Amino acid sequence: MSKIDLKSNRKLIWTLSKNDFKTRYAGSYLGAVWAMVQPVITVLMYYIVFDKIFQSRSEAVAGDTPIPYVLFLTAGLVPWFYFSEGLMQGTLALTQYDYLVKKVVFNIDILPVIKVTAATFIHGFFAVVLLVIASVYHYYPTIYTIQIVYYSICLYLLILSFSYITSAIMVFFRDISQIISIILQIGMWATPILWNIGKLSPTWQMILKINPLVYIISGYRTSICEQKWFFHDWKYTLYFWCFVGVFYFLGRRLFTRLKVHFADVL
Repeated sequence: MSKIDLKSNRKLIWTLSKNDFKTRYAGSYLGAVWAMVQPVITVLMYYIVFDKIFQSRSEAVAGDTPIPYVLFLTAGLVPWFYFSEGLMQGTLALTQYDYLVKKVVFNIDILPVIKVTAATFIHGFFAVVLLVIASVYHYYPTIYTIQIVYYSICLYLLILSFSYITSAIMVFFRDISQIISIILQIGMWATPILWNIGKLSPTWQMILKINPLVYIISGYRTSICEQKWFFHDWKYTLYFWCFVGVFYFLGRRLFTRLKVHFADVL
């Protein structure tokens, strides 16, 4: 299995990631502002529907601790936006950079890294928005809030692991992007973003926690609203990293085996 060698390619990754982000909105008057508008409108729409119309004014993060629903909602949507954007962009890494794939001297292993890194820029903005909303509701930053960085890293590696698989498949089966789009639509409702997993029975909670995004979304909420470290539930933390480790290994192995054919197919 080939190595990505992030250390020697870090400047190239950073430069191409910034260029990738800028290129998406090149030619528009507002530029990158459009990347922020859609998620903000989505949050406002859900807030109006669930908080104002249906009056779901609070949800419990854990135990009997209620929090404002808009904060509960935003803490779930922020990592979800990052995951969905990063995965979709990561899937397109090879097809959008086909001219680099055909260059023998270019290390194509970094292309999914570039795409996922580019998606991180907007995520950073929305993480700040999340902190602002939390402060409005008197949930001010504490030492536990720094765990958002940890959970962002968790999410980055999870997206990257999937992207190596999906980007490699995308070269040979272009319909994979449409399939992923449908899966993401279903996944948003199957993941406790709009609803609270704590209200379900222990059996259903165990089943749903197979989804690694539950670990991350719950982590964002506890980082803001509860005084708990990520290793409080060490068994679930261990499960998450084993999940990421397995999929990263499978993704890199699949990518390495198929990449000798990428240039020919593209």
